[in-house]
Amino acid sequence: MALHAPAHAASRQDFYALGSWATPPVAAAPSDANRVNNQTLRQVLRLSLGGESIRVKLSNRYGSAPLVIQAAGIALRNGNERIIAGSGKALTFSGRESFTIPAYGELYSDWLTFAAGNLTELAIDVHIAADTSAGTSPLTLHNSRPSGQIVSYLAGGNQVGATVLPTEATRAAYYFITGVEVSNPRAPGAIVCFGDSITDGSQSSLYANARYPDYLANRVIYGSTIAPMGVVNLGIGGNRVLVGGTGASALARFDRDVLSLSGASHVIVLEGINDISGGNTAANIIRGHGQMIARARARGLKIYGATVTPYGNAPQPREDERLALNAWIRGSGAYDAVIDFDAAIRDPGNPRVMLARYDSGDSLHPNSAGYAAMANAIDLNLFAGPKLRR
Repeated sequence: MALHAPAHAASRQDFYALGSWATPPVAAAPSDANRVNNQTLRQVLRLSLGGESIRVKLSNRYGSAPLVIQAAGIALRNGNERIIAGSGKALTFSGRESFTIPAYGELYSDWLTFAAGNLTELAIDVHIAADTSAGTSPLTLHNSRPSGQIVSYLAGGNQVGATVLPTEATRAAYYFITGVEVSNPRAPGAIVCFGDSITDGSQSSLYANARYPDYLANRVIYGSTIAPMGVVNLGIGGNRVLVGGTGASALARFDRDVLSLSGASHVIVLEGINDISGGNTAANIIRGHGQMIARARARGLKIYGATVTPYGNAPQPREDERLALNAWIRGSGAYDAVIDFDAAIRDPGNPRVMLARYDSGDSLHPNSAGYAAMANAIDLNLFAGPKLRR
């Protein structure tokens, strides 16, 4: 029997697709605080790696009803809610400018030739004509908590592509957008920073791209001899390895957030402090880390364990669990390598606390200088070598 090629062979763009920016979504009940009603959202972000083509991933992962997008577009940002005139292009999905994301579904836009270089700031517009609070369907979004490093802009009607958005309000969240991918045949892969609020950059300088993954992207793109790679931030404030916390647990979301990312080649895991704060033990958390290690290796990814940073306000029993978890990360050999964030920012005279110059003031989250110190503690040779794209 003759064999036939598939009707839709993989394109060059698909073959070299790589995550350049991403954010992990959570569910939010509809409310006045997150309502979108015949309005355009302009959501701004910074790519890590540029490429020859670009596509956007939109998500209705937690929505129990279909989500209708009337129009969407992408442009080069020109500060605040402005875009560079003439840089905007419409996003299409299977050739359509208006489209529906099914309940619990996610869609990639069509590939688009778009001039976006390394560390480029983009604005992505989405116009939703319906009222997202008219029913009971949860919204799919990402908010940076507790301090809100995200700013998105909201305007009435269809304002997709407006050079200056006539802003009515701002929101500290990304709505429905979960990823931006580039096609780049020269990049060996993408580094996934997976974790909780410390990966998410809570308490870093507002709107300054001052999270540790941002500083890592700066180093990987311009400050090293390794081939430039994508760097994506998959941190959720309040997230846990095991049950509870904010959003799906690390174990529940690892496959769909990390392993499904195009071009993922390396993972940095910084998780566990919220489990400890919730009363769980290092022994249980270690078993969860082991599951993530096994899943990453089964897909051919390198996976690196990051030590949990100090939490000076924790009572001694919880500090003992943190020390036990860190001892396992450092000494077990379970991870392919260890990134010692704890050693990078702790006070040598009192290791249960951060150095004062790195403490945001809450004894848990670093400030921007602390996040920079974390990124600087990462040996970039961990990402060197031949292509590891799967």
